[in-house]
Amino acid sequence: METPVCTDACGPEQPFDVFARTCPSRETLEHVTGRWGSLTVGALREGPCRFNELRRRVEGVSEKMLSQTLHALERDGIVNREAQPTNPPRVDYELTPLGIEVADRLLALIHYLEGNMSAVLTARETYDGTRGGR
Repeated sequence: METPVCTDACGPEQPFDVFARTCPSRETLEHVTGRWGSLTVGALREGPCRFNELRRRVEGVSEKMLSQTLHALERDGIVNREAQPTNPPRVDYELTPLGIEVADRLLALIHYLEGNMSAVLTARETYDGTRGGR
């Protein structure tokens, strides 16, 4: 498979490199792995949602943050927004094929972390015990 190359922000014909400050892949990584992005993508993997359903599922997210997150993910081609011509208007959000692939990889990490939280909590206790607390 041919390596994708960036022809603008990364420089002429350079491979995408998330570690490069100007590479657009860094921005997309931030959208997907930020707190609200990862939780939104994970929640949408369960199926399409309306805005308020999604807000209830992703506890703690404000309307403003969820709206900004969905716009960024839609722009990146990870989420599809479909407005229904009803009264009142109905808007559904769902993952695109790219979004499904991203979600599956992200959920693998989430499930791994959830399954290993006892080791994480033990490590935290050990660290806090040797450092005198947080």
